[in-house]
Amino acid sequence: MGTLTVRLPDDKHERLKALAIHKKISVNKLVEELSTQALAEFDSEVRFMALAAKGNKKKGLKILDKLDDHFGG
Repeated sequence: MGTLTVRLPDDKHERLKALAIHKKISVNKLVEELSTQALAEFDSEVRFMALAAKGNKKKGLKILDKLDDHFGG
């Protein structure tokens, strides 16, 4: 397991500590959870961009139009 030192403004550090207390976890666990969430979002974006690059634009726009029609967009 790696170790990471992060420098934060004092007010942000205090807010993170308060959030960790609210969630009943350590600041370390909170940062681990937040980094997991950020990485999952990044991975999803990368996968989406890779699939979009291989896709058919006209077909994709047609599907989006159907969704707009269905959801009243």
